[in-house]
Amino acid sequence: MKKYIVILLVPVFMISCKSKAVAVQNNTNEVVEAKTDKKAVEKHYENKLDFSTLYIKASAKYVDEKQSQNVTAEIKIEKDKQILVSVRFLGITMAKALITPNSVSYYEKINSTYYDGDFTSLSKWLGTELDYSKVQNLLVGEALDDLRKGKYTQTIVENLFRLEDEKDTKLKKTFFLEPEKYLLQKEQISQPAENRMLEIRYSDNKVFDQGTIPTTIEINAVQPKGKTDINLNYTNISFNEELSFPYSVPSGYKKVIIK
Repeated sequence: MKKYIVILLVPVFMISCKSKAVAVQNNTNEVVEAKTDKKAVEKHYENKLDFSTLYIKASAKYVDEKQSQNVTAEIKIEKDKQILVSVRFLGITMAKALITPNSVSYYEKINSTYYDGDFTSLSKWLGTELDYSKVQNLLVGEALDDLRKGKYTQTIVENLFRLEDEKDTKLKKTFFLEPEKYLLQKEQISQPAENRMLEIRYSDNKVFDQGTIPTTIEINAVQPKGKTDINLNYTNISFNEELSFPYSVPSGYKKVIIK
């Protein structure tokens, strides 16, 4: 089922899916002040999580115009090396994905299909650059892009620092940081000319010795044919345990070809 793959590979298949999402309309009620903080980006990265491995158990809800599905997800991260995501329904594993800096693999049981490729082919297919860091950043509440490497117009919007990418490209990126600890609250990615939009919201931050991580992630995409929402709620989080990353495609599955 498509919903299992979307939950598995949220950042891969929702950042810029060709049929997803329309551009966000500006909120005319927003109040923008002139005050800015030139060190906002620097302060944001003072919150960077310090860990070797991360284990997350989460509940996940997928909703589109035709269906709603509740599943559980198990996420294992070996920092900067690999991510294993398992999606289960009623205790049965319905899909799995293994993501590394050089490869993306997944399989799902409903249609007995699997994909095995790299970010190059996915980026070409989806029309925007993807990499391992974007996946890892989304799951731990960091900005998808490295804000230290870009140039942003900074304003205050509804008591949040808004960083808007200054590049005049077809892909518009905006990041919102809260003013106390400069944690990421929201990010928006849109391609107005192609009627695509993705909004990711982070909330319910929890503090650990290794740093602060959001425990609720809301992903909203809108398209002319309807809207897709995914809510992830982290129910169990642990750091620096010894984790295994078992992954193998069951025999007889059909390979998905991305052209």
